[in-house]
Amino acid sequence: MVKSIADIGKEIILKNIIHLPQVVKNISSLRKSSLSHADKIYKGRAFLQMCILKVRIESEIKLDYKDVLMRPKRSTLTSRKDVDLVREFTFPNAGGEGSDPKAYGWKGVPIVASNMDTVGTFEMGKALAQHHMLTCISKHNDVKRWLHKLNGYGVYKSPEQRKGSVWEHDPKSRCSHNRIYEHISPSIGIKYNEKEYDDVDYLRDITWNFHHTRFVCIDAANGYTARFCDFIKRVREEHPALIIIAGNVVTGEMTEQLILNGADIVKVGIGSGSVCTTRIQTGVGYPQFSAVVECADAAHGVGGYIMADGGCTCAGDVAKAFGGGADFVMLGGMLAGHTECEGQEEEIDGEKYKTFYGMSSDTAMKKHNGGIASYRSSEGKTVRVKHRGLVKNTLESILGGVRSACTYIGARRLKDMPKCATFIRVTQQSNEVFGKNI
Repeated sequence: MVKSIADIGKEIILKNIIHLPQVVKNISSLRKSSLSHADKIYKGRAFLQMCILKVRIESEIKLDYKDVLMRPKRSTLTSRKDVDLVREFTFPNAGGEGSDPKAYGWKGVPIVASNMDTVGTFEMGKALAQHHMLTCISKHNDVKRWLHKLNGYGVYKSPEQRKGSVWEHDPKSRCSHNRIYEHISPSIGIKYNEKEYDDVDYLRDITWNFHHTRFVCIDAANGYTARFCDFIKRVREEHPALIIIAGNVVTGEMTEQLILNGADIVKVGIGSGSVCTTRIQTGVGYPQFSAVVECADAAHGVGGYIMADGGCTCAGDVAKAFGGGADFVMLGGMLAGHTECEGQEEEIDGEKYKTFYGMSSDTAMKKHNGGIASYRSSEGKTVRVKHRGLVKNTLESILGGVRSACTYIGARRLKDMPKCATFIRVTQQSNEVFGKNI
């Protein structure tokens, strides 16, 4: 049966594909025209197809950190020292229903080392803890390695060691050793198998041996699957006290979904990392600054938080992420190549380098899975990074940059950055006539 223009229009309207007034206006003009019925049907279909195409292509331009700058404003701050970078959080799900949110909150500087093999190390965790920051330990560290690396931090190999130890867990201690568990998080994937040792078992072992554990980072490259959502629910049910970091996603509706499923902090970013090739390999992704702005708005609407993950190349990008609404900022490439990082060390022409690779790269898959499975491809790079010495200097540079940004926009606290920041679109970030600093 040949469908009329009106029937086609009704179908489109019922599917919520295009705006009703536009349909009515165009179909009315077609009806009044002197065209034959066949021509009217042809033109009607062409119009509707064009409308469908417009809906499938979002016309609003999405932005990366390189596309924006913050506009300076009058400020009453007299020094960068006046800026408070410490934030105190209470979480929507940690602790469970009826618990005191403050008892399950967290206080610190919300800059996070990524849960990558070479960056999410115990040495990095100890270094960042001195600055009240957080490190997500790579999931490829078994419980034995945890016991070895944290021996003396409330973990003892024998009763004799326990007897002579002066270590005491104290989240408010000025000594980073005593509050180490406030600043490290185990990371897990979403493997669940009742017959085999899986990620649920791994987390159970970690929390059993390290009962001061505060966080868990549930990490999957694609946070849009039903399996991922179900896994978050499972972890929340078994570990009501943990602060759950989960991702990655880049859109508001999925940010809300993960929080409603039990996450407290949603990791935001797909394809924006320095050693990630997902956008090239799959054609999927989202410009990071826009993702941060949109996901932050969604998360805050349901009482949750976001962690901007990927895309930062300098301290200014970290400041933009906070200004755009990110509650936490996760760094990978910016922390790569330091003494505290793992990775093969090489010396080339008198210069020292360290290997840095993405967690979906062929290097990572060969190391942990014996190779690339036949049904997938590599979505990461392996690069050499010049050895950069101790991470302390890099951290101080980042913190100095964020403090300076706050003084420029009049934000006395890190928490105030989103309401103080006004962004402008730009075509150039800086004057590169003399290249990099020697």
